[in-house]
Amino acid sequence: MTSGGVTGGGTTGGGTPDPVSLDMNLLVALDALLEEESVTGAAERMRVTPPAMSRTLARLRRALGDPVLVRAGRRLVPTPRALELRPRVHAVVRQARDLFAAVPPADPAALTRQFNVQASDPVLTGLAPALIAAVARQAPGVTLRFLPESLEGGPALREGGVDLEIGVLDHTDPETCVEPLAEMRLVAAVRQGHPLATGRRVTARAFARADHISVSRRGRLRGPVDTCLAELGLRRRVAVAVPGYAAALFLCRDTDLVCLTPAGFGEYCPEALGLHTFEIPLDLPPLSVGMAWHPRNDADPTHAWLRERVRRCAAGDGPHGDAPEVRPPAAGIGAD
Repeated sequence: MTSGGVTGGGTTGGGTPDPVSLDMNLLVALDALLEEESVTGAAERMRVTPPAMSRTLARLRRALGDPVLVRAGRRLVPTPRALELRPRVHAVVRQARDLFAAVPPADPAALTRQFNVQASDPVLTGLAPALIAAVARQAPGVTLRFLPESLEGGPALREGGVDLEIGVLDHTDPETCVEPLAEMRLVAAVRQGHPLATGRRVTARAFARADHISVSRRGRLRGPVDTCLAELGLRRRVAVAVPGYAAALFLCRDTDLVCLTPAGFGEYCPEALGLHTFEIPLDLPPLSVGMAWHPRNDADPTHAWLRERVRRCAAGDGPHGDAPEVRPPAAGIGAD
């Protein structure tokens, strides 16, 4: 336990100041000497030799300008100055040790804290209900403040504006801590009565003939779906681009547009809107969902508690059992 840069102004035998550079080891040694009132006892406590402790006592005497311990027969007794210092030194050493002690696990019931969580639409609709319920049950003093993805997770995490990001992580900084949570497959959603809502297998050609909605916070009109269609010699028309899945699903309900939406997270949303979902007749890669946080929060027990809640909710430990579904697309579906 060493800390340089602290000086103690003592005096020599002639009264001249004799600055001595102090470190925490000197304070710990002084605490041991004042408690034991013995060079030998303090040496055993500090696990050093008696001669080394005698040299440390000499340094302390110069720093304090006081004998600290003086001979009284066969034992050492503290000086009035030492008696005055004893409780103060002991308190400083105890506080210093507490700084380096292991942080106890967070007590959720005693937490009073706001967490800024950046989350995508599927996370909000699928994971947030279970997470909110878990937090309310275990830590009623915790507030969850959900923020939009437009904040760009990397800089926001680095600058402290976001405590935790949950979603498809494609823009994190190199130092960011990232943990995968699940993989989500996509399904297609249309209104009831749509030509593709027949209950029969939808072919890639029929899928490409329909007008589509692109979900992109950057307004992109093309993506992996278009790449897969091009490999089959097909092309779709993207009539609308919206920044989030919620808006896309509402548009599907009132138009003939086709929307791609994640299965698993928020899968009950198409049902709530009365939409029909079907397997996409393409070999699309799944979406990897994870959570990210800045290293400043990595060892924080309160933040670790929140991450564990997210981890469990993503695994289906929640009121809706919203475990992200991991399943390959239906086999044998291709172009006409």
